[in-house]
Amino acid sequence: MPNQRLASRYAKSLIDLAIDKGQLEAVYADMLYLKAVCKSSREFLLLLRSPIIKGDQKNSIITAVTKGKVSELTAAFNHLLVKKGRESDLPEIVAAFIEQYQQLKGIHSVTLTTAAPISEELKQAICQKVQSERALGTVELETKTDERLIGGFVLEFDNNLVDASILRDLKDIKNQFLRNDYIHQIR
Repeated sequence: MPNQRLASRYAKSLIDLAIDKGQLEAVYADMLYLKAVCKSSREFLLLLRSPIIKGDQKNSIITAVTKGKVSELTAAFNHLLVKKGRESDLPEIVAAFIEQYQQLKGIHSVTLTTAAPISEELKQAICQKVQSERALGTVELETKTDERLIGGFVLEFDNNLVDASILRDLKDIKNQFLRNDYIHQIR
């Protein structure tokens, strides 16, 4: 079961250590790599959470996956997690680290979901619009596609949601008909 408090504490400790060692940017790049590994490999996640596989085997597998791709500090941190039996919390720790890093640097994550892929020019225009409208510093845009939207977009940032999709419009129309809003207007 994910433990957000534990993940946040481990992430904070790693950020503090990385700042002290002057390796914050390198560790951030390592965390982005680990996030990609966790997202793309279900087997890796199952390995981390497996109670059957021994810690030394997990450590050697994690080392093999990350060798030459992460810094020594991150490798030592991963080893510490395995030693403490906290390797199953690695995905949550990585997410907490990235979130805390972005807060530290003033980076705002923006997720744009559209029905079809969009061009780079449109991505840049959306970034600039969000920055100017909300007075945000740096914006990191993540794009997703969801054909169920039919058209339009859904924009998420800083606990805000802008849903300008056709799917939402159709749901609103359906709800209006279910409530019979139009019958009162006819009489």
